[in-house]
Amino acid sequence: MTAQAPPATQRGVAVEFRGIRRSFGATHALDGLDLALKPGELLALLGPSGCGKTTALRLLAGFDKPTAGRVLIGGKDVTDLPAARRDTGMVFQAYSLFPTMTAAENVGFGLRMRKVAAAARAKRAAELLELVGLGDRGGAYPHQLSGGQQQRVALARALAVSPSVLLLDEPLSALDARVRVQLRDEIRRVQLAEGITTLFVTHDQAEALAVADRVAVLFGGRLEQVGTPQEVYGSPATGFVAEFVGVQNTLTAEVVGDRVRVLGVEVPVVGALGDEPVVAVRPEELTVGADGERGTVVSSTFLGPVTRLVVSVAEGELIVDAVSRPGLPGIGETTTVGLAADRVRAAAT
Repeated sequence: MTAQAPPATQRGVAVEFRGIRRSFGATHALDGLDLALKPGELLALLGPSGCGKTTALRLLAGFDKPTAGRVLIGGKDVTDLPAARRDTGMVFQAYSLFPTMTAAENVGFGLRMRKVAAAARAKRAAELLELVGLGDRGGAYPHQLSGGQQQRVALARALAVSPSVLLLDEPLSALDARVRVQLRDEIRRVQLAEGITTLFVTHDQAEALAVADRVAVLFGGRLEQVGTPQEVYGSPATGFVAEFVGVQNTLTAEVVGDRVRVLGVEVPVVGALGDEPVVAVRPEELTVGADGERGTVVSSTFLGPVTRLVVSVAEGELIVDAVSRPGLPGIGETTTVGLAADRVRAAAT
C-alpha cells in the first residue's frame, strides 16, 4: 500500500535539553545545558563562534551524542535514537540541494524515500514551493536559482515531511544583506504558518532579535540568559550578554541617593551597582548637540536611518547612534554628548 503525504500543518511539540554535557577531551563544548522549547515556538540559539550552539543543534538532530544528559522531543527521550528516527527537518547554511533534481524534486525527495505516491508528492511540493514564494520555479534546477531561492527550496524540503521540529543552522549567513532580511522574514512567516517548533542557530544578534519568540544566549558552553528579544536586549543578565547583544558604552556613575548621575543627568539604575559604580548605556540612549559632556568627534559612519558617531570625551570614547539628519557634527568637530534614556543599567565590572 502506498503511503499518503503528511498533513500540511501540525501542532508543535516541546523540546528539552536536560543537563547536556558534550566534551571533546578536556574541552567542554556544552557544560550542563538545560533548555526547553515550548510547542510551536521559534527559539534562537545565539552566541559567538565556538560557544556550543551548533553542537546543541547536532545533538538535537541526532548527528552526535552527549557525553552526559538527555534530549527529549515531545516528552520522548530520543538521546539514543539515530537521526533518521527523530522526526526533525534541517536546513543547512550551504543549502545542500541535489544538483540533478528540480526544485520540486528536491522538495519531494524525503516523501519519495517514504514511498509517498507521486501525485501526493507533487501536490505537497507545489504547496510548499508556493508557501515559500517559488510557486512558479518548481521545474528549475539549483544552478538556475539564486542563493536566496535555493535556501527557500531547502526550507520547503525540510518542511515537506512535516517534521515535529525544524532545525536551522546559520541558514542566512551565506546570503547578502538584502536577501538575508527578506528570507529571515519569510522563514518566520512560514514557521508560523506551519506551527512547527523551531531551533534557529545564529551568531547574528540582529537576526535573533528580529525572528525569535525567545532568545537563548550561549557563551563558553554555558547558558547566559533566556528571554524574549525585548528582555535580552533591554535587561541583559550578564556583562557578556550586554556586550554581545548590541554595542555597549560603560560609564562611571556618581551615586545620588537611590539614583545615579551620568553625563550630568540623574536617572534611576537597574541592577546592583558594585563598589565602583559603572553603568551601561547603549548608543541609541545617547544624544549629541544638547546638554552633556563636551568632546570631539573622531569617526562618523552613515548607516542609513542612523549615523554612528564616536566621540572622545574626558572618560574615553563614546559610541552614539544619532538619527541621520543635516547638521550632525563631523569628524574633528566639537560637540556634546548627553543622556536620552530615562534609566540606565548597572554594568558588570
